[in-house]
Amino acid sequence: MTMTDLKGRSFLKELDFTPDEWRSLLTLAQHLKLEWQTGPRRQQLAERNIAVIFEKASTRTRCAFEVAAHHQGAHVTYLDPSGSHMGHKESVKDTARVLGRMYDAIEYRGFSQDSVELLAAYAGVPVWNGLTNEWHPTQSLCDMLTMREHTDKPDREIAFAYCGDAGNNVGSSLLIAGAMMGMDVRMVGPVSLQNSPVAMDAARTIARTTGARITQTDDPASGVDGVDFIYTDVWVSMGEEASVWSTRIEQLLPFQVNRALLDKTGNPDVRFMHCLPAFHNRETVVGEEMYAKTGLAELEVTDEVFESESSIVFDQAENRMHTIKAVMVATLGA
Repeated sequence: MTMTDLKGRSFLKELDFTPDEWRSLLTLAQHLKLEWQTGPRRQQLAERNIAVIFEKASTRTRCAFEVAAHHQGAHVTYLDPSGSHMGHKESVKDTARVLGRMYDAIEYRGFSQDSVELLAAYAGVPVWNGLTNEWHPTQSLCDMLTMREHTDKPDREIAFAYCGDAGNNVGSSLLIAGAMMGMDVRMVGPVSLQNSPVAMDAARTIARTTGARITQTDDPASGVDGVDFIYTDVWVSMGEEASVWSTRIEQLLPFQVNRALLDKTGNPDVRFMHCLPAFHNRETVVGEEMYAKTGLAELEVTDEVFESESSIVFDQAENRMHTIKAVMVATLGA
């Protein structure tokens, strides 16, 4: 398999890669997934040591990084918010220079994009962004793989609509990733929660070379018309104040992914995507709290859609592991 040379590179945001490099990571992920499923299984990261730093809680990102590393023979050290002095008693730069002497690569999931950029600048080893307030590239990479798996269309014929808070990290990453893939990208949400002008300008610049179609709209019906995938995320992101819930619900309830919205696509085969966790019922602390305050048992997506045959959210979750493995192998492998 021919692979673009990414050895030694960090994985910080989509904009750091060319469309060809991005697609190369997806091709590698498809290969590694098939290899794991059917064999023979090879370990390309034997005796490598990886530090994973988590300032924000995680289920999929942490598990995907750890399992992917173990599949490839690497050892992992998990550092939770109390597991290091970074940002408290020791600067990000100093932590980077310490960890870079001991580890072959570093993963960071936290708040500021500046922190992961500083780690990459000073560690001397590849650094991988597991999520910051601004970008979530491991999520968008797995989303592109999942779309490929659930349609026979070539990348440039795929249309997807992201409905909700398009200005958050997932929305920004999907916008850029979709542009690099040459897709029909619809960012659907209220004007106040659309992608930043910087992200939108970057996407449109990329689209001029890839043929992507970029649409911003606050009209759910026109935004989802004819799409292959509808994607949403929680309405309040990690790190935001709980006090914004009432405002967000008022802003975003018209963009809830429900059966009526799926029907507006006119596509009986439309698929539903979500990066998880999702508030689709009252079976969580937050879900029950929102129900007590608002009377809403479902928020960004209804349980009917989430549990339907249209939903491919757990295929997405699994693909976090396969695409993260591709990032590791491409940037750190032999």
